[in-house]
Amino acid sequence: MRIAILGATGSIGTQTLDVVRTTLPGAEVVALTGYRNINTLAELANEFMPKMVCVPDSDSATQIKQLLTAPCEVLTGMDGLISCAVQSGADIVVNALVGQAGLAPTLAAINAGKDIALANKETLVTAGQLIMDLARDKGVRIAPIDSEHSAIWQCLQGNEGNEIEKIILTASGGPFRTWSQEKIMAATAKDALRHPNWSMGAKITVDSATLMNKGLELIEAMWLFGEIAGQDRNDSNGIEILIHPQSIIHSMVQFADGSVMAQMGLPDMRLPILYAISASKRVKTGFPRLDFFTCGSLTFEKPDAQRFPCLALAIHAANTGGTLPAVMNTINEWAVGQFLQDKISFYGMSEIIAQAFAAYTVKPLVSIDDVIEAESWANEFIMKNFTQ
Repeated sequence: MRIAILGATGSIGTQTLDVVRTTLPGAEVVALTGYRNINTLAELANEFMPKMVCVPDSDSATQIKQLLTAPCEVLTGMDGLISCAVQSGADIVVNALVGQAGLAPTLAAINAGKDIALANKETLVTAGQLIMDLARDKGVRIAPIDSEHSAIWQCLQGNEGNEIEKIILTASGGPFRTWSQEKIMAATAKDALRHPNWSMGAKITVDSATLMNKGLELIEAMWLFGEIAGQDRNDSNGIEILIHPQSIIHSMVQFADGSVMAQMGLPDMRLPILYAISASKRVKTGFPRLDFFTCGSLTFEKPDAQRFPCLALAIHAANTGGTLPAVMNTINEWAVGQFLQDKISFYGMSEIIAQAFAAYTVKPLVSIDDVIEAESWANEFIMKNFTQ
């Protein structure tokens, strides 16, 4: 197995490499990409000796060349990301990039016939129809890395042909699950980054705090599993969101006879990563095991859209479809960045998204150009209204 890892120095990327290191000794890492952490990327490249590494720009390229002892080709920018996805000889491409940068390499990899292990939410949120249709045409497997989508995928194994009543996405509720709305109003970025269960990057951790992350996952689930569940891919009615603070049940599927199948385990992203890149095979690991005698009670709650309005906005975008999810994703990505710098409030993020929705005329999603146009509109909206 030959693996290209896009976003190798982030949380998912480093855990993917740990999976390769500890459980897939026969796998070959053929490409690694990084963004800011050039020293770490160089260390990983020297350990795994890929054919290619990609960094953002020429300055980064100069820096990493001085650190490399492995004979890697050094590439830069989006062209370099695409080359790592397409020309490295990979059998499977792990897309662990953050944000909009994940879409173009995914499309290129699918066109080249590469299987995708997908952790980049924005790919399916902004262009789910294009991605899934192209993957079907090319005979490419899209394997989800998100723990929730991996859980659904696992619950569906062996149930082909059985009617699904609904998909149940679980959510931890984030660090503000028990906070009052008044207290949340004063929340800082430092508060939002204290996730109770998972160790993740800053952007996804804030999205978890706002519950936007669960809205994004709902859109992903519509594209990954909507047709399997007999649902319209632009209708979220077959997907239910459930707050499960312990993060032991990662998601569930309820079948037509009323039976519910759940995938359970400790909050450890290495498990869904391994399942994605091993093509649904159960590989023996030394990872910690779930102990039912010590894990305590498992509890469930309904999500509160009043305290967490980003969830309601995401559900609206999911059901509206077209180019609205791309607009939402762009606005949210910018707003999260502002919040992380304490430039806007916690509720400022949802307020800006709501303002964009009110100002935008949704268009059908026909091609990648429609995604680009929607993202351009969102960036212009931000420039016009919030950066002067």
